[in-house]
Amino acid sequence: MNKERPLRRDQMREQLAHHAAKLMAEGGITDYAFAKRKAAKQLGAADTQHLPSNEEVDTALRSHRALYKSDSHPIVLQELRQQALTFMHMLQPFHPYLTGSVLNGTAGEQSDINLLIYSDDEKSVMLFLLKHMLPFESGEWHTRIMGEEKSVPCFILQTKNGVPISLAVLPGNAQHSVSRKRDTYADIAAVEALLTGE
Repeated sequence: MNKERPLRRDQMREQLAHHAAKLMAEGGITDYAFAKRKAAKQLGAADTQHLPSNEEVDTALRSHRALYKSDSHPIVLQELRQQALTFMHMLQPFHPYLTGSVLNGTAGEQSDINLLIYSDDEKSVMLFLLKHMLPFESGEWHTRIMGEEKSVPCFILQTKNGVPISLAVLPGNAQHSVSRKRDTYADIAAVEALLTGE
């Protein structure tokens, strides 16, 4: 009996991951935590301590897009990456990095573009945006830096096509944090290589 419980839990996790992925792909939800909670509620999963990880939802999201949007998804993804690259070239003095769903390939029509800048001078980024007449709103980006959950300044902009861009300004020393995984961020050259390979 005890052996069945972990198996049922794993099956439920998988179902929740696929249902959350469906909600994100078809309902335009971009918040993983919200999608997982909504999936748990809709599937009547009482044990929300064992929700799937974001990585499990990403895997399910890739499967969903490959199955249902194999024609349109690559085009949408390429357009988002191209728009990200345009902004990255504009922000070149700050050596920006692309991260999130546009980089990992799970982005859809409703997704935003996530860019990172490593700088201890948030004001110089703001002045740069003002100088280039790029309208923005100020916000916060929640991230993990050197093992700790932190809030960092974030500027929210839009591409010409109306796609939201979150430009997070992380402390300069966070760039060399060992917790950063190399495949979770890409500089201009890496994004160009990604587009060339598509």
